[in-house]
Amino acid sequence: MFTGIIEELGHVLSIEHKATGARLVVGCSSILHDATLGASIAVNGTCLTAVELAADRFAADLAPETLKRTNLGALAAGSAVNLERPLRANARLDGHFVLGHVDAKAEITRLDALGDDNWWLTIRVPAELIKYVVEKGSLAVDGMSLTVAGVSGDQVSFTIIPHTFSHTTLRGYAAGSLVNLEVDILAKHLEKLVKSAAS
Repeated sequence: MFTGIIEELGHVLSIEHKATGARLVVGCSSILHDATLGASIAVNGTCLTAVELAADRFAADLAPETLKRTNLGALAAGSAVNLERPLRANARLDGHFVLGHVDAKAEITRLDALGDDNWWLTIRVPAELIKYVVEKGSLAVDGMSLTVAGVSGDQVSFTIIPHTFSHTTLRGYAAGSLVNLEVDILAKHLEKLVKSAAS
């Protein structure tokens, strides 16, 4: 489990596509100081397993489902990626509960400068997921825990502060870029409970 608070901006060293799946190698530093083989690491909000470790990099295998659901398959050497280690049981929960199980890709429709390095981000949420989105609720966008500032149809908007913009993948994105989206798991569970109680 993660919190959506990005710890480090890593970069792709290589991605090797295979007949099924792919092998991704990510260059980074600070998130690896306590990592062990088999550890979970969120890459753009996708929970991956470290299958190789070195002082300045790790490798992870991408399953076909991961390539289908996320933006990881479109990465190339040099691409920036958001990185986060799993939440420790005794740590502060600064964001919200993020599982690292991406629901879908979402398209950025606007990324507008507001001044003083603040930004207005708008994404198009797939129709099957928009019911889980509420104003002032939380969404994980490329692994970032973001607070919803507005909802209009399938368009969901957020205000982005300077720190978030400069320390995440957002600084390299524009309208048309695809981001990974994970809706609040609590909303999904609540929906299922209500449906079960009504039947």
